[in-house]
Amino acid sequence: MSENKYLETIYNEKSAPFSTYPSKLIKYLIDKAGLKQNQKILELGCGRGDFIVEFKKNGLEAFGVDLSNYSENFFPELNFSKVDMTKEKLPFEDNYFDVIYSKSFIEHFYYPEKVFEEAYRVLKPGGVIITLTPEWKYIFKSFYDDFTHRVPFTQESLKDIHLINNFKLVSVESFIQLPILFEKTFLSSLFLIASFLTRVIVPDYFRMKNKWIRFSKELMLLSIAKK
Repeated sequence: MSENKYLETIYNEKSAPFSTYPSKLIKYLIDKAGLKQNQKILELGCGRGDFIVEFKKNGLEAFGVDLSNYSENFFPELNFSKVDMTKEKLPFEDNYFDVIYSKSFIEHFYYPEKVFEEAYRVLKPGGVIITLTPEWKYIFKSFYDDFTHRVPFTQESLKDIHLINNFKLVSVESFIQLPILFEKTFLSSLFLIASFLTRVIVPDYFRMKNKWIRFSKELMLLSIAKK
């Protein structure tokens, strides 16, 4: 099986068309984590590249690594390195990046602590690590629908893996992937209640019928920490 096969199958343009979601998420994360223009950011497991290029559009110096070079099909200008983090170290010197970012990545490793060890090494003192991963509490029924998933995370285990690898000021929270909830307004508060009711009332049978139901039920964990 080619190294691109997973992304070509799961994240091809027909099955997972490009959308405005990466732009909205990255703007939210930049604001939440207090990121600044010209900071160096590395995305671990950049996939097809649609998240890391949004950091670049917002003025950060963006780099991506992945086992697959699939991103080169869409964003050939990206500073990309092909790396198998189960076997190889990141091709960067110590204390190189201001920010390390990953989304739906660490759960694909039998030993995710090795990922955090390398992230710590290449992150500058005072640098920020931002991690998004499925929250086991809300996604346990579908977590292994992706056969490449290895280790699920809870709020406690995600916090602990940061602390064990010497990160500090670790915050971990449940995160709903609905952009309408990103802004803290009265209207978004109403939608937050609606999302909660969807999660507890709507049968799981309807989970994949639309994105509102799916992402109201399949929460992520969002962690932000510093070196």
